Amino acid sequence: MRIIFSGTPDFARVALERLHASGFDIALVLTQPDRPAGRGLKLQASPVKQFALAHGIPVSQPRSLRLDGKYPEDAAAARDALLSARAEAMVVAAYGLILPQWVLDLPVRGCFNIHASLLPRWRGAAPIHRAIEAGDAETGITIMQMDAGLDTGDMLLMHTTPITGRDTTATLHNRLADLGGKLIVLALNEAAAGRLKPVRQPAEGVTYAHKIEKAESQVDWSNPASVIERRIRAFDPFPGASGSLAGETIKFWKSHVDSMKRPSDAGNGQILLANDDGVRVACGDGVLCVTELQRAGAKRLPAADFLRGFPVVQGARFDAAATA
Repeated sequence: MRIIFSGTPDFARVALERLHASGFDIALVLTQPDRPAGRGLKLQASPVKQFALAHGIPVSQPRSLRLDGKYPEDAAAARDALLSARAEAMVVAAYGLILPQWVLDLPVRGCFNIHASLLPRWRGAAPIHRAIEAGDAETGITIMQMDAGLDTGDMLLMHTTPITGRDTTATLHNRLADLGGKLIVLALNEAAAGRLKPVRQPAEGVTYAHKIEKAESQVDWSNPASVIERRIRAFDPFPGASGSLAGETIKFWKSHVDSMKRPSDAGNGQILLANDDGVRVACGDGVLCVTELQRAGAKRLPAADFLRGFPVVQGARFDAAATA
């Protein structure tokens, strides 16, 4: 099958790599424009663009696909490229641009989206983060026939995976990216054979995974320890959960709900005990033991190593860290 692929980050690159390895004729890749990255803020190509260029696949990077929008020249050039590709289908994975109706209507088999949740739960931008944050027991990949709504199209294939108590967004991302790559190959092969049966999404159980904001990284110690522990895992690797101690921003990367009884006179965010096992902090309900921490500009460290370079006084209190 001749296809167009639209995607930008590493999650999408995995799917593109799997489609390429499976022999699909990838006529064109759409990806976001190069962005400044790193300390030098040099323009950097997306993971999808890097793979496409390394394998001789044509690339288009419009700033918008809206013919009547802010960048009509970009959209018109992309339309010409899409028409010239003469593809049967488009695969979309974390592309980052809204596809107007003219794009959805272009491929004869339509546009297939790889979405990292069990729809209709967690439609939207950050389904992996929000599933961990909410304490969901499982998530998965849904291959969806795209329509004009926000992740509202008919479901074509779905596969689940458990969310363990150790999963972070980083680990779950990698597992779902691999699953998404496998499932989109299966979906396109099934479509070519006429075996796909679209299923309308149920009206019940709809939730939205809103974009992660940097301000969310600040730990609110009035929350239960279990809620904070999930947020720490959900915000790894971005934006990281953080607090302020002695005027310095500290990030928290690993933790667990501790069996230590919370003293009734302890304030939220108060450090109850700090030793090689971890830093125990009073929460609104229970005690959280933080076992991996990081100072600004330094590496993530186990609690024992962190405390050797940054002594913590029992009774001190974590405050909300300032965010830019």
